[in-house]
Amino acid sequence: MAKMKAIEAAVRVLRREGVNTAFGVPGAAINPLYAALRADGGIRHILARHVEGASHMADGYSRAAAGNIGVCIGTSGPAGTDMITGLYAAQADSIPMLCITGQAPRARLYKEDFQAVDIESIARPVTKWAVCVREPALVPMVFQQAFHTMRTGRPGPVLIDLPIDVQMAEIEFDDDTYEPLPVHKPAATRRQAEKAIAMLNAAERPVIIAGGGILNADAADRLVAFAELAGIPVIPTLMGWGAIPDDHPLMAGMVGLQTSHRYGNANFLAADFALGIGNRWANRHTGSIETYTRGRTFVHVDIEPTQIGRVFGPDFGIVSDAGAALDQFIAVAADLKQQGRLRDRSEWAAACGHRKAVMLRKTHFDQVPLKPQRVYQEMNESLPRDTCYVTTIGLSQIAGAQFLRVYQPRNWVNCGQAGPLGWTLPAALGVRAACPDKTIVALSGDYDFQFMIEELAVGAQHKLPYLHVVVNNSYLGLIRQAQRGFSMDFEVSLAFDNINADPDQDDVRGYGVDHVAVAEGLGCKAIRVKSPNEFKDAFARAHALMAEFQVPVVIEFILERVTNIAMGTEIDAVNEFEDILCLDPNLAL
Repeated sequence: MAKMKAIEAAVRVLRREGVNTAFGVPGAAINPLYAALRADGGIRHILARHVEGASHMADGYSRAAAGNIGVCIGTSGPAGTDMITGLYAAQADSIPMLCITGQAPRARLYKEDFQAVDIESIARPVTKWAVCVREPALVPMVFQQAFHTMRTGRPGPVLIDLPIDVQMAEIEFDDDTYEPLPVHKPAATRRQAEKAIAMLNAAERPVIIAGGGILNADAADRLVAFAELAGIPVIPTLMGWGAIPDDHPLMAGMVGLQTSHRYGNANFLAADFALGIGNRWANRHTGSIETYTRGRTFVHVDIEPTQIGRVFGPDFGIVSDAGAALDQFIAVAADLKQQGRLRDRSEWAAACGHRKAVMLRKTHFDQVPLKPQRVYQEMNESLPRDTCYVTTIGLSQIAGAQFLRVYQPRNWVNCGQAGPLGWTLPAALGVRAACPDKTIVALSGDYDFQFMIEELAVGAQHKLPYLHVVVNNSYLGLIRQAQRGFSMDFEVSLAFDNINADPDQDDVRGYGVDHVAVAEGLGCKAIRVKSPNEFKDAFARAHALMAEFQVPVVIEFILERVTNIAMGTEIDAVNEFEDILCLDPNLAL
């Protein structure tokens, strides 16, 4: 045992739990933690420009770094409340993330002290656990419990609030014998797997719905092995995209109202059985439950017991970690195959593959201003196969999901359920910090990009290079498209005549904000693209600039003001808007 300040013990626990990077903003009430970080020297700190940005950086870090957990730090008053959106985004997508806030001294709690707020109560609805530590000796054990909570069962974020006098108090702590607590994850039994596989084997046209829980369990290889063994087409959810490569013969496309493929919806609508693994049946995936479930049998596997039956009651539910369930499914399916009792699915898989080959949306548009579809086509052609995409919400994200290609797990880093504007940029910095060797491409509309554009300076200061694709139509594009249902276009235009615009750039002056100038003012590099013949050169220049300067590089694509991206109110009633490329008109929905 050794005497030390409680906050020094907390830093030692962080190190023992595998933390090597933290994002945050120092302040008076959290300065003891910063002093302990400085003395320890083993945890890299990245200074954010906004505490919400720090929380999204930590979120992106956790999503990209399998097994490690992002940490963000700030004071408990305005910094703590700034973190709430980040905590909500992480909780909604089952992402472990630790937020640490500094608090007024215990004697000043509930007395309206400067920047003192009950952040424990505020954060509780959007965390797996929120706690204000009032006894110094509890500090190391609370941190130990925080990591155990984040990793056990369904992952999620934790907030720890530390009064400044608790941080400074001396305690005894023996970090030589410290060990992380064992993590519990429920596991499917052999009998459960046998029943699920029997139901699958009885179906005529089964599909697997692969959710984000498969990525959380690092079980993408087992998903592919099971799909290949059973010959079953796989439909990844938006959060599970990349669990099976897009060009795998059994990848049957994504389903949904917005972030979906035409062939994905068609393949699901032709199915009579769905085995959901690690998914939530999110409403943007399902549309109405009546349409989604009609004529189909469902088995649902999820690590969280209360997810089974939350959206609709499946025909059979299994509470299990996705990896553990897949282990059992593989074993049972292998036994059936050896016995000659596993059905041949080649004809059904071939039908799904045929739809995938012909039910495509058109992307090759040559006009100026640019159509967004062409931007995504050029990204597929110009970017490496192992590119990791980072995005949040808007027509930019929806079109990205419809047109981009993802080939590896954790290469689609998407804030799925919460979808806060501004998430993309700081999250991309967190992904870069977690994955120094990956090709990272962030994707934003102009409004998402403007929300937290100041965080570009973080990338410049801390040498966190990545490519940020900004598709600029100077609109709140998704809201404008939604307002069609109200016969209006009201307060969603971002356009204005920028008095500082280059007189030689008349064609973009009315688009308002000069993103190139702002990005360069924040220490980054930026390129503007206005015609299709500039695409290939722009991507090549961007990669060269990142390599030379080690800073974020922005490529802004000037789009036509209005493009409606395919979406609908039901998975069998998606409005395509644009001409579609379909080699077989009989397959049209």
